[in-house]
Amino acid sequence: MVLLIGLTGNIAVGKSTVLAMLAAHGAYTIDADQGTHRVLAPDGGAYAQVVATWPQVVGEDGTIDRAALGQIVFRDAAELAKLEEITHPAISKLIWDEVAEAERSGYEVIVIDAVKLLEGRTKLGEQVDSVWVVVCDLEQQRMRLMARNNLSAEQAQIRLAAQPPVSEKLARADVVIDNSGSLEQTRVQVDAAWAKVVGQEALSTSSLPR
Repeated sequence: MVLLIGLTGNIAVGKSTVLAMLAAHGAYTIDADQGTHRVLAPDGGAYAQVVATWPQVVGEDGTIDRAALGQIVFRDAAELAKLEEITHPAISKLIWDEVAEAERSGYEVIVIDAVKLLEGRTKLGEQVDSVWVVVCDLEQQRMRLMARNNLSAEQAQIRLAAQPPVSEKLARADVVIDNSGSLEQTRVQVDAAWAKVVGQEALSTSSLPR
């Protein structure tokens, strides 16, 4: 029986760090942000509709300038909702296709990393077995975002303000990983959560009648 973990947290809290640690435990990992890149590519499922909606974000080479698109949608909640309505169904299809392939390959634990796991239109959070939420100190989050995306303090604040309240995620969390400390401190939390969640799943499965 496959255990499906949903990994979430707001932007720049270090979800990719936790995802890598889960992969080291043997989980198959799926990054929804990579799905976003794929659906926005010229041959992607959302490209045509995004270009038709925001033609100004198309570069000279025909690709979508994600930075330009971000400048539009992160300043306006209605525009962000419009983008999510276009992209989320296509991303969801990619995710579930990959989940099915991982199951066929024999993986016992599959992790889906998605910022909008719980808030998204496709209700991914309702289809996973365990919800893990990554958090970190707000100032660390701001500095990571500025460094990672090469943003000014003002640009970073706009993106942070566009995030849903973390309290909504925490209310539905089965596991909370605080990534404010050292890498080793985060690893200790991930190892403990893995032992508890995956160990319980293995125990419940082994106790089923054969």
